[in-house]
Amino acid sequence: MTTIASDLVLSAVVLLCRIGSCLMLMPGFSSRRVPVTVRLFLAIAVTLALLPILADRIEPGLSGAPRATLFVILGSEVAIGALIGLLGRVFFAALETFGSVIAMAIGLASPLGGPTDEHEPQPSITSLVVLAATALFFVAELHWEVLRGLSASYTAFPVTRKFDAQFGLVEIADGLALAFRLALRISSPFILYALIVNLAVGLAGRLVPQIPIYFVTVPAVLLGGLLLLYVACTPYLERFTNGFAAWLSTG
Repeated sequence: MTTIASDLVLSAVVLLCRIGSCLMLMPGFSSRRVPVTVRLFLAIAVTLALLPILADRIEPGLSGAPRATLFVILGSEVAIGALIGLLGRVFFAALETFGSVIAMAIGLASPLGGPTDEHEPQPSITSLVVLAATALFFVAELHWEVLRGLSASYTAFPVTRKFDAQFGLVEIADGLALAFRLALRISSPFILYALIVNLAVGLAGRLVPQIPIYFVTVPAVLLGGLLLLYVACTPYLERFTNGFAAWLSTG
């Protein structure tokens, strides 16, 4: 009985290493607006909920293992969980980057507002877009996909398999390419808008130098950008959420 109990506790600790490191970086769960105590209890609750399901996959790789091997397994579990969480965070980092591009394109790069997940101030448009995407992450129940992915990760990365740094770097590179391609695709109307507007303003400044271009065009550019944001905001967030959900389902 003592051996069974100790193996179960050790399995829970190993499971907590992967789940805790993943939730520490996964968007929504890792927000600085969520108290650290809440995040800790959430990780423990998820661990206890998944332990009956995953115990059979974890215990065989731990039974009879020497202490040095156990420390290697714990470090590998932390690295695997951090990799999963980092890949999810890359999508929101790409969205945040192109949110700043949108803010500059429509002339609202300043003043800076309060950040959603980061510590540095961001343009108000960026904060609005990231906050809306984070809310949709939970409204669309994608957080359940994160837990499903964590459960399925023990099939792809069993406890006995050590963390492969080269594989992790390849996954991060592929995730960066996918996330920034998605963010660039959905932000392309604003980039095209900025190119057209700047070209028109430059031509107007050359053809009619007597007109105070700056004072005339800034309100017009801002109005056009806000109208474009009003029209494109819903499909913008829908496409991002669908792309992120597709990665969670297949990644």
